[in-house]
Amino acid sequence: MHISQLTVIYFCALIAAIILHEISHGVVALWFGDDTAKRAGRLTLNPLPHIDPLGSIIMPAIGAISGIPVIGWAKPVPVDPRRLRNQRRDMLLVSLAGPTTNFLLMAGAAIVARRLYHPAFSLTGVVFIADLPLGVQIALAFAAVNLFLGIFNLFPIPPLDGAALIERVLPPAWLPGWRRFQPYGVLVLFGLVIWGGTGRLINPLLRHLYTFILR
Repeated sequence: MHISQLTVIYFCALIAAIILHEISHGVVALWFGDDTAKRAGRLTLNPLPHIDPLGSIIMPAIGAISGIPVIGWAKPVPVDPRRLRNQRRDMLLVSLAGPTTNFLLMAGAAIVARRLYHPAFSLTGVVFIADLPLGVQIALAFAAVNLFLGIFNLFPIPPLDGAALIERVLPPAWLPGWRRFQPYGVLVLFGLVIWGGTGRLINPLLRHLYTFILR
């Protein structure tokens, strides 16, 4: 099977974005007093301690080759809420650190891609990403995967970061039912991906991103 250069670029961009997402959780936890991730050696840019064989290699590779959106993940960074200065507030901020990092990376990569792109790259007026210069392809792919990860992780479904928002606003009487639902969150996510719900929600935002870069 022939694997295109663009497929490899998206695959590498996705792995990098997932790892930076996880590192950000540990960094923010450290700011608030929990050094668990640091002691576990998870505040490193070395990808090896972060890689989950299924979530970081197999699933992203399937998505990159097939062209369908899939769930990708790294090994979760360990956080001990008991070591945080203000457990309820700080855990929320730790959870939001991942999507926030993805959005910041998306913005930076989009600006770089827009500065590198020139309309002369497309003489016919129709832009094919695979025909763009390598630097534009890399920056555009990094912006796109970070937008996807940032939005996806805000879905209010366990174990995604958006579930932390729900847990903070639910009435205390509802929390037992919510916690009973949590183990089934992964099944809901897989169902959402197979049904195509992620694409319906994220594709319009990706189109706006591509318009910003390639106009």
